[in-house]
Amino acid sequence: MKKKAIIVCLSTLFCLGIIGAASGMDLSAKETLGKAIFFDTNLSVNNNQSCASCHDPEAGWTGSLSDINASGSVYEGSVLGRFGNRKPPSSAYATQSPIFHFMPKPNELFIGGNFWDGRATGEKLGNPAADQAQGPFLNPVEQALWSPDEVVQRVCNSDYGDLFRDVWGSEICAFSSVAAAYDAIALSIAAYEASTEVNAFTSKFDYAQKNMVKLSKEEKKGLALFKGKGKCQRCHTTNGKLPLFTDYTYDNLGTPRNPANPWYQMPAEFNPEGDAWIDAGLGGFLDSRPEYKSYAEDNMGKQKVPTLRNVDKRPYPEFVKAFGHNGYFKSLQEIVHFYNTRDVLEPCDDMANPEPGVNCWPKAEVAEHVNNSELGDLGLTTEEEAAIVAFLKTLSDGYEP
Repeated sequence: MKKKAIIVCLSTLFCLGIIGAASGMDLSAKETLGKAIFFDTNLSVNNNQSCASCHDPEAGWTGSLSDINASGSVYEGSVLGRFGNRKPPSSAYATQSPIFHFMPKPNELFIGGNFWDGRATGEKLGNPAADQAQGPFLNPVEQALWSPDEVVQRVCNSDYGDLFRDVWGSEICAFSSVAAAYDAIALSIAAYEASTEVNAFTSKFDYAQKNMVKLSKEEKKGLALFKGKGKCQRCHTTNGKLPLFTDYTYDNLGTPRNPANPWYQMPAEFNPEGDAWIDAGLGGFLDSRPEYKSYAEDNMGKQKVPTLRNVDKRPYPEFVKAFGHNGYFKSLQEIVHFYNTRDVLEPCDDMANPEPGVNCWPKAEVAEHVNNSELGDLGLTTEEEAAIVAFLKTLSDGYEP
């Protein structure tokens, strides 16, 4: 499958210099190092995939191939024909997520961590984004390198290897320091992901907060609905001067299964359940942890509440973005309509001529523990749905007032 090349340069550092100057961002040495690692396709078994391959800034730091988003929404790894099981989440604004923890009262909630299921807890490196950064390098369906040592050697022998040693010490590439160097690589990526280049806060909404621009009448209406009748703010909080539009919790929205997900056709080596696979989300991760196992059943099907920043950011107007953990929804209009009418329309399985989103919705992939109190029957009109969508479009970074 064709891979998108964001930019091709003979020298990674020269390339980063061009990009940095164009963006107008001043990065620290550690952030610059993290950026070099983030965009380095050589950190994959076939030298064809970087972090940015699935987290492209032009697409809101998520998947940048329109045809993939329009179908299964899961991206091919470095090895041809290997796919993961979920749509890539945005890597922007991910570093603010707290270390994964349980809040017993009042609602018994799990909060924080990264990945859709929370398994990048931050317990190892004190930073969920850094824990997450180590996963794809060794995942056989992603960058597919064999060991931390191979990742470290590729970084140490890269054209930014000297910068790696400058930032982390001259001995960081010694054989005895593999574990420390592998952690340093992840922490460098997290430093870049925490930079102002990635967390820019330059959307129309941000400038409106500073009274530098005014939202349109429809956008203001959408914001009011977002906070009120639409109940969006209950999970996508707007608190603070620089709201992140997430509360870092987990929820089962009743999202239908995405039948185009290529994970269902992956060999048993990777997906032993085949077409019968069900995404357990947070519950699946909790089941793997003895201290949380007793909470697993009540959290089956829950996925992390994503930030809505850059939710509509795209490289060109016709570009298809996918929404939801499995990319089932193909437009903001569709997912807002689902939130509004999930429990109003009939199940598609019961109809002779189903038209999802028109006269029915497919059943939830995980029927248990679906959030029925904050979505499903919101009573929004078509105009009110459109107003919420108009507001969501104001959250894309790069707006010029």
